[in-house]
Amino acid sequence: MNAQAQITPPAIGEVWTGQGGIYAGIMPARGDAKPYHLILGEELGRFEWGPYDDESPATSLIDGQANTMALLEHGDYPAAKAAAAYASDGHNDFYLPAIAELYEIWLNLGYRDGYWLWSSSQRSAINAFHMHFDDGNQDLYGKDGELRVRPVRRLFIQ
Repeated sequence: MNAQAQITPPAIGEVWTGQGGIYAGIMPARGDAKPYHLILGEELGRFEWGPYDDESPATSLIDGQANTMALLEHGDYPAAKAAAAYASDGHNDFYLPAIAELYEIWLNLGYRDGYWLWSSSQRSAINAFHMHFDDGNQDLYGKDGELRVRPVRRLFIQ
């Protein structure tokens, strides 16, 4: 049994000591992806999603880590760049969550903070998905607009 399998998470909504943030629950398995723990980092401020009228490769609705890596390789995407630059408790593997990951966090934590967060999921060349953490509403917003960024990291369940 490896060390990762021996880790016991705290209650959902509690700070996970040594893991870089708040424990936001388990992201269920989807497709070929295994389930994993979601850890929510601090809010980083407001950023543009990225170039307006640019078709990016960040089209996954469920894999924010893959989206963030694709955005960093594709061009200048301030929200993804800010999330990927974040580090906490010695962890530097944070990323901009996909829209499904944000929804899972909202379901698990029951946040009612009343603000919009960018996801890493592109909808079109001009819009990306974002989520309202007051009522769970998901919508589109122009990529050149500024919304809040809150990075996440994942810890796989073994």
